[in-house]
Amino acid sequence: MGFWLAKWVLLGPWLRLLWRPWISGRENIPDDRPAILASNHLSFCDSFFLPLLAPRKVTFLAKAEYFTTPGLKGLISRMFFSGVGQVPIDRDDKDAARAALTTAVRVLNGDDNGRHDNLLGIYPEGTRSPDGRLYRGKTGVARIALQTGAVVIPCVMVDTATIQPPGRLIPRLRPRPGVLVGKPLDFSRYEGMAGDRFVERAITDEVMYELMLLSGQEYVDEYASSVKKAQGSDVGFGSRERGETPDTRDLGERVLHSRAS
Repeated sequence: MGFWLAKWVLLGPWLRLLWRPWISGRENIPDDRPAILASNHLSFCDSFFLPLLAPRKVTFLAKAEYFTTPGLKGLISRMFFSGVGQVPIDRDDKDAARAALTTAVRVLNGDDNGRHDNLLGIYPEGTRSPDGRLYRGKTGVARIALQTGAVVIPCVMVDTATIQPPGRLIPRLRPRPGVLVGKPLDFSRYEGMAGDRFVERAITDEVMYELMLLSGQEYVDEYASSVKKAQGSDVGFGSRERGETPDTRDLGERVLHSRAS
């Protein structure tokens, strides 16, 4: 209820009127089956425009800072994410990371009424790009796909970093932000191989390769979180962070590491 109210009444009409966002490849998002929208991550406003332009409800597993950032920025962030039913995850708790993976699987597997048409939004890089390049993907997206059988749909955010770079509270009105949606990636050939690190890495790399082709971004075979930890970077709505800890959407990597230890 909160999602549709925000999309069609409280927030969506204003976003459409002021920023005039566009989408290309919308037909690649299936109407009647679970799917994972795997997107590059350039700006905080990615999490506004991608759900706005998608034809179905998109659920993100939002990092806890979006709910705990102080001041006006934090209030706006908290109201938005809470209102649309997003799930906050504590990045510093390994059990929370495991819970995030479980939550993602539950979202895709359907609700209490037996619906199996959910969309899960995820940023495989695990955090916003510190410099506009595309970084190595975390294997959480692969693990979720293997456990649910959902297709993975590569999505590319366009010009969101231009209108809202790190540190900017309100996005600029131009250029118009957009979303490019690629063809669904079906990994059913790996059915029953969840937990195999090599398979999960191969799937993740395939997803990142498609994102690279679709976006035209330079690819860096390094985790963005490592780069941001070294240099300090943004964390909340229009804010900056110093010494970032590993990111929320690093779902699979933490689970695998905790099992190995």
